[in-house]
Amino acid sequence: MTERRLSPLDKLLARADNALRTLTPGTIQAERTPAHASPAPDAPEASSLPSDKRRHVLGLMRINHTGEVCAQALYQGQASTASLPHIRHAMEESAREEEDHLAWCEERIQELGGVPSKLNPLFYAMSYAVGATAGLIGDRWSLGFVTETENQVVKHLESHLYQIPESDLRTRAILEQMKTDELKHAVTAKDAGGADLPPPVRHAMTLMSKVMTFTTYRI
Repeated sequence: MTERRLSPLDKLLARADNALRTLTPGTIQAERTPAHASPAPDAPEASSLPSDKRRHVLGLMRINHTGEVCAQALYQGQASTASLPHIRHAMEESAREEEDHLAWCEERIQELGGVPSKLNPLFYAMSYAVGATAGLIGDRWSLGFVTETENQVVKHLESHLYQIPESDLRTRAILEQMKTDELKHAVTAKDAGGADLPPPVRHAMTLMSKVMTFTTYRI
């Protein structure tokens, strides 16, 4: 069966649809687990979590949610400019897997009584532009960008797991599964031929990540 060839307008509409679904709460559903549940459907809620701890966990999950918004934009941007079909398909598949993370984080934010960051549209637009630029530079560099991005995300998740109270099993289970998935994406991109990024690029990515975490924790 041959793959349907999409027109430029079809592709544009598909990218716009993904952006709207990513940025509109409640529109993306997890598909991996039974009944579209999070990795910890039976984990008890930490009802006795002190208010300051709850606010901190909420801030961390808002960071993680925005990180998944950025991941959607990055992968979609890279897919839009990838020159090799199998690279483009790999980016689109990774974006679909990341939708689970987006749904899990949003659900946990709601359980904690909060809302996603108001800065998500800004970070989506910036990340899409970065992803598209990486794709234009070349598929090896685009894959290298994925590897470095996912490695930085894994470090963030490890830091968050260290900060989350031991009693908060629901948040912990979500972040543990996310960490496993992100590490797999990093290894897959590296094995597919991802290039090692120059130190200045890696440092710039780290700086941008710090800006994102500082702002979305609060807004």
